[in-house]
Amino acid sequence: MSTATTDLSDAFQDLLHVDPLFRQFGGTPSFHGPIRTVKCHEDNSKVRELLEQPGNGAVLVVDGGGSLRCALFGGMLAQLALQNGYAGVVVFGCVRDSAELAATPVGVMALAAHPRKSDKRNHGFVDVLVSFGGVTFTPGAWLYADDDGIVVSSKSIHT
Repeated sequence: MSTATTDLSDAFQDLLHVDPLFRQFGGTPSFHGPIRTVKCHEDNSKVRELLEQPGNGAVLVVDGGGSLRCALFGGMLAQLALQNGYAGVVVFGCVRDSAELAATPVGVMALAAHPRKSDKRNHGFVDVLVSFGGVTFTPGAWLYADDDGIVVSSKSIHT
């Protein structure tokens, strides 16, 4: 089975479709894996903390509340994601270091780019339910992303 979001959407009508809010920033435009989550607001401490751990092919979903005031993910964190085996990162917020992200073979989708870094106060929550774009993201569910969008399934549906 193809992992293209259009094929998955056609084959599995019950998949959750994330509203078309996101732009591609990463060097890998198509990615998929089990979901890990971080909920934070203008503080990426927990994002770094999670990316320092083995990713095992996971997709990190960061609920930054849609803030456009600072970036929650950038070039250094993309390198951590790559080194530790994350398939990709979806940020409901901003990223920075766009050229570095595009050159790093990790999937990255976000709302926008912003040059300002986030605060570091160690605030946030890991592996909790997060909701945005019309979808609730459950840790352990599967996310599939490409240029056509993002779909979420309660389990892996590709072979």
